[in-house]
Amino acid sequence: MTAAVEGVADRVTGLVRALRAHGVGVGTGETVDAGLALEAVGFDDRERMREALAATLLHGEPQRRVFDRVFDLYFPLAEGRAEGAGPPSGPPSGEDPATTLARLRDRLAAALAAGDDTALNQLAGEAVGGLGGYGSSPGSDGWSSYRTLSRLRPETLLARVRALLREGAGPEPEFTDRLTDDEIRRRVEDFRERVRTEARRRVAERQGRERVALRAVAATPDRVDFLLAGRAQLDELRRTVRPLARRLATRHAARRRRAARGEIDLRRTLRRSLSTGGVPVRPVLRRRRPGRPELVLLCDVSGSVAGFAHFTMLLVRALHDQFSRVRVFAFVNRVDEVTDLVARDRSADPAGLGERILAEATLTGWHGQSDYGTALGEFAERYADALGPRTVVFVLGDARTNHSDPNLPALRRVADRARRVYWLNPEQPALWSTGDSVAHAYAELVDMRPCRNARQLAELIGRLLPV
Repeated sequence: MTAAVEGVADRVTGLVRALRAHGVGVGTGETVDAGLALEAVGFDDRERMREALAATLLHGEPQRRVFDRVFDLYFPLAEGRAEGAGPPSGPPSGEDPATTLARLRDRLAAALAAGDDTALNQLAGEAVGGLGGYGSSPGSDGWSSYRTLSRLRPETLLARVRALLREGAGPEPEFTDRLTDDEIRRRVEDFRERVRTEARRRVAERQGRERVALRAVAATPDRVDFLLAGRAQLDELRRTVRPLARRLATRHAARRRRAARGEIDLRRTLRRSLSTGGVPVRPVLRRRRPGRPELVLLCDVSGSVAGFAHFTMLLVRALHDQFSRVRVFAFVNRVDEVTDLVARDRSADPAGLGERILAEATLTGWHGQSDYGTALGEFAERYADALGPRTVVFVLGDARTNHSDPNLPALRRVADRARRVYWLNPEQPALWSTGDSVAHAYAELVDMRPCRNARQLAELIGRLLPV
């Protein structure tokens, strides 16, 4: 094995470690397959290597974004330029910075109009090197894609690129102009991503690839913290509800089948063993008919925890066949049943679930802040019929009472009437009982678990649901 191939092997194993750190399940066999795939496609075409590794290491499209960014760290373009490209044509010595920036924007507009990938890669390298550096050291203490893009402002080149594309083309219909503008915006966003990739590559050369791959590459949607997720991330997460529900349903059905076999009937087993000299060759099991549990969700839909509650509602809606009955309650400082709202029109846009609940349910009184004590008391008084010996209750919320009475007796009454009560808290345990949180007080009465992302939620629901 040549030294070059050995270097590739080290990078492949580093890439696999980084993917595993982001929650992508890559086994030893898949790593071996990746090496064989690279051997088959060769090492001359970087994009072919990318596709070969993606085909052998990934299990689904949601993992692709993480993979591409990690791949760009471990198999980067040389100094931000395409392979085989010549040295960058930097600004003339002593040129005014404003002139240099204007010249760079002119070249960028021409490259965007031509769709020249080689030129765009080279310009990304020059832009980061010339505009994105910060610090006091002679080279740079670091590089920032945000600093680069805020100074270069490629999104403002739309009119200039459109003019270059239309030179000599004559008048065009209005709808063609709109298509052209959409394509220019796509090329601009692609260039912005090239700048981000180049900045990460430069930082990785100084700080180490593994560190940058772990800290600077966004996680897969199922590992994004509910409390930190933006609207786009929550929308992407909602698209994973149905596949996630199918996996959970399959896992739960397997648990139910195993549970149906029951425990060993010792008396009948010993009686049957008389025919084999007292050796219990064939154990006799007590057959049982496990009934499907009843599920109650009690969800805080205020503030930053709303995204967590809405995603869980959608997940439970997709899992409704696993339960004999599902009832969903939402609250801010008053409680209202939203079972029909959650179940209504399964083809509806899931992103609008929160707006429909806030618009149609009665969730607030004279103020709009969350009040767990009042909500728990109202639930225990008005909806006691929802609780019974087969009922499993999931409370979703951060247990922050805004310094109001936590009403522990109300939660105790709920726990006494239900089969089990689990409290899923989207905050990390280090923040429990800080500020206005009373998480530890509630945790003394019910089983409270941290649940910060969709992966943890799936694991908890799959493990905690009774069979």
